[in-house]
This record gives sequence, structure tokens and C-alpha cells, in this order.
Amino acid sequence: MTKIAVIFDFDGVIANTEPAHLAATQHVLSHQRVTLTSTEYEDRYLGYNDRDLFSTLSRDRALGWRASDIDKLITDKGRAFERAVAGGSTVYPSAARCIERLSAAAIPLAIASGAFAEEIESILSAAGLRRHFRAIVGAGDYVNGKPSPDPFVEAARRLAIDPRATVAIEDSQWGLDSAQAAGCATIAVTNSYRRDVLTAHLIVDSLDEVDIAALTSLQPLTRRPLP
Repeated sequence: MTKIAVIFDFDGVIANTEPAHLAATQHVLSHQRVTLTSTEYEDRYLGYNDRDLFSTLSRDRALGWRASDIDKLITDKGRAFERAVAGGSTVYPSAARCIERLSAAAIPLAIASGAFAEEIESILSAAGLRRHFRAIVGAGDYVNGKPSPDPFVEAARRLAIDPRATVAIEDSQWGLDSAQAAGCATIAVTNSYRRDVLTAHLIVDSLDEVDIAALTSLQPLTRRPLP
């Protein structure tokens, strides 16, 4: 194989944190007398970082939240999220195996996520996986969130590799759109959505399917059209 790197999304790919994110978001919104159902979250806000979620929700519902209001919501939501994930591992076993397998093959690994880097660091460290990643890009490390290409462009920059020489692993279409806009080849994992609503170069049902052979099948890595 020629030089290649893999950039993972985090929530819904490495860790099953979306239920905790939703619960924490609903908790802080309840103090604002705002409700957000799981269906609304999945259809409209899943994949947003916290700032984009609260900003978009404010616009959608004409809530008139100021920047300072959103800052407080983000802080309070972060604390609620920490409580929600405390005391238990949220990492998918198949993701842990995939990370260890690719790392053992000396493939550079990074994360491009809408979650905060410190949240990611904490979960990876608890699972004994932090050492495998050369770069972690989280909310605040780029200008525009997904589906903008910024998160993946920044992750590739930190790996010192062209985005077109990377494979991105995502669970949502807007994450895939972000990666494809950056020039990455893409793998979709069906942890959150059915395969018939995902468009990627390769779709898998488990990260146990992602190995050197799967990555080799995606070369040469260019801005080629999707199947």
C-alpha cells in the first residue's frame, strides 16, 4: 500500500455516545422550557456540534438566544454529558478492535468530530485507545462544522497528509458529505442509519469489516465519483 491514513468520526462510529448527548441536550433544554424529541434530534440535529445545534435550534424556533445564552447552554450540556457517560464504557467493541488492528499495521489514525476534544480524550483514555491516535480534531478546532469539509481538512493537516490520501469513516450522511467534500475516500458504518440512506465508497455493518484489504480496495484515493 502507498501512504494512507484513516480519519474516524467519533460519536456513532467509535463510541455509542449519541443517547448520552441527546439526554444531556434535553436536560439543559428543559430548563429553558424547550422540548426536543429523539425523532427531531435524529432528523435535524444529529451530527451538529453543540454550538451549531443550539444556534440552529434557536433560529428554527425563533428563541432569540444570544451568544452568551448559547455559551451557557454549551457549558451546562457538557457537564450533563460527563455525568451521563461516567462509570461505563461507551466504545463499540468492534471499533476498539479496528483501531488496534489498523494501528498495529502502522496506519496513521486521527479523529474529526463535532464533539469536544476533551470529551473524546477522556473516553479514549478510559478505553486504553488514546495512544493510537496522532491527531484529535474536535469542536473549536475548525471554523465550520460538518457538512463543511473543515474538520477532515484539519485532521489531514495535523497528520501532514493530503486529504485525498485518507479514508474517512462516518455513520451519517452529513459526515460523509463533509469527508467527501474534503476529498477523502469514505466508509459508512451502519451504526446509526440504514445502508440505503447512506452514500459512500464502501458501506459496512461493523468496523470488524474494516481491515487492510478494505482500505486497499479504496485505492487509488482520489476525488473519484461515488458508486
